[in-house]
Amino acid sequence: MIIVTTNELPGYRIEHTFGECFGLTVRSRHIGSNIGAGLKSIAGGELRGITTLLQEARQEALGRLAAEAQAKGANAVVAFRFETNEYAGSGGVEVCAYGTAVGARPVEGPAGHVAPPPQPPQTPQSPQTPQSPQAPQPPQF
Repeated sequence: MIIVTTNELPGYRIEHTFGECFGLTVRSRHIGSNIGAGLKSIAGGELRGITTLLQEARQEALGRLAAEAQAKGANAVVAFRFETNEYAGSGGVEVCAYGTAVGARPVEGPAGHVAPPPQPPQTPQSPQTPQSPQAPQPPQF
């Protein structure tokens, strides 16, 4: 599943729009964790427990977005965004991932061929010169 924040997919042609798709989760921390975060906020610094909560919630929402898009028949999501809100003043968080589910195909190049993915450069070798075993060389620094 390709998920991008842009409205276009470079190298792809969007052939079908399946419509909006969402992934939603609401998470809360236990009471002890909320008290600890409240004390930490007085002293200042990162609230690591809350950071972890938000990170996990975003991943869960993103997974649900991808599943909904795939269920609609899409292979990509464009115009992807996250929206995060506090949930009912309870220290919980609502995370919504949303975008537009689309069907996209790679753009074909000349003669109808899809360009292959880039390959790492290779050292040219002369086909006329047979390869003979060489003695190991000391490393050069």
